[in-house]
Amino acid sequence: MHPPLTLHKHPMCAEIIEQFQKCHLDHPIAKFFGECTDLKIKLDHCFRQEKALKRKANFEESKKLKERLLAYRKET
Repeated sequence: MHPPLTLHKHPMCAEIIEQFQKCHLDHPIAKFFGECTDLKIKLDHCFRQEKALKRKANFEESKKLKERLLAYRKET
């Protein structure tokens, strides 16, 4: 399963989200038989990339916070 497909929360994947939603609207029955599977795979890949970038940014942020905390502890 994928997260909710809101464009403002996933700016990296906005184009693929729009294509995926359009595919579902254009093929209401065929979507159950694999018509939109290629787009779904691209969307999942994009979400993984997006999550990896967020994870890396959060890790860098936590390293900075940890360094500040250690500096503060040394002061006191």
